Amino acid sequence: MKQVYLDYAATTPQSPEATKAMRPYFEKHYGNASSLHQFGQRAREAVEASRQNIAKFLNCSMAEVFFTGSATEADNLAILGVIKSSKLHIITTAIEHPAVLEPIKRLEKLGEIEVTYLPVSRDGLVKVEDIEKAIRPNTVLVSIMYANNEIGVIQPIVEIGKVIKATDQKIIFHTDAVQAANYLDCDVQKLGVDLLTLSGHKIYGPKGVGALYVKKGAALEPMMFGGHQEQGLRPSTENVAAIAGLGAAIATISNRKSQIANIKKLRDKLLDGILKNIPKTSLNGSADNRLPNNVNISFSGVEGESILMALDQKGVCVSTGSACASGSLQPSHVLMALGLSHQQAHGSIRFSLGKYTTKEEIDYVLKVLPDIIKRLRAISPIK
Repeated sequence: MKQVYLDYAATTPQSPEATKAMRPYFEKHYGNASSLHQFGQRAREAVEASRQNIAKFLNCSMAEVFFTGSATEADNLAILGVIKSSKLHIITTAIEHPAVLEPIKRLEKLGEIEVTYLPVSRDGLVKVEDIEKAIRPNTVLVSIMYANNEIGVIQPIVEIGKVIKATDQKIIFHTDAVQAANYLDCDVQKLGVDLLTLSGHKIYGPKGVGALYVKKGAALEPMMFGGHQEQGLRPSTENVAAIAGLGAAIATISNRKSQIANIKKLRDKLLDGILKNIPKTSLNGSADNRLPNNVNISFSGVEGESILMALDQKGVCVSTGSACASGSLQPSHVLMALGLSHQQAHGSIRFSLGKYTTKEEIDYVLKVLPDIIKRLRAISPIK
């Protein structure tokens, strides 16, 4: 059976460069990076080389790059580390990743913070003026994701950063750039952010490693205690192999311009083919302010999970939304925030392409998908 992987937004295959960079630290250079002997110092060199690669990618100093065990941990650290007293105010959006929304909701439930959840347009975009209006005297943090993991919509981060910096308040600006890193400029000086989250397994690196950019002066409190690693902000013995893989993966991003152009071409071919050949379908999110690899489609009159399983039987791997919420029976909070009905949200599929996607694979999907939708609609109780 043909195998077609179109779930790159959930995770990417690990690149040969990342695997090669990691291998020595499993078997040969296995020392603890905090040890002073030569085994430890070889490991330390790998950690700092990776930190240098990330700092170059973000256009920041090495001292502003902190390694974590995941992007979820980095997001949590960015939020929980800012809240040092009660009754502070946070601004975010209704379409953030659960790694941002859940710690915020927990703090809100405990009565420790006030929160403004900004709405988005039908295209999934937040209005910059809404952020300006939402700022209060006790606002300490604004967290807006760079590009959405479900619908791929790109937020106006630069403009938001300018609005925040124009105030006379010390407001920390955080962006989750996990989905953006492969495709968008993540120069933190241009973006105007104070905190930025990265993930290894979204950029053809390993799972189980993330990074958080922390601008000098944006002091955070640690969430864990017990060691001096990462300047005391993230104490724990470094996962040297994973950190080396993350550094190798991020070093290859600048060489992907031709790949990005090809991905966008294939994305457009898939989108056009679906909209033209399958009736009662609609694109979710902006068609223009969108990552070049993302297609999120609502199929009227059919359940998304039924489409997913039917495609899987044909060898095509897709998603109904965020992999982090795949076990939930609730409709996507992102799609509901766009104004979709429960039925429309439940009938949505996310196709996410990557550097290994081919024209033949897209042709295959466009060949099998119309019959799948036709068959499922014929037996569906949803009309």
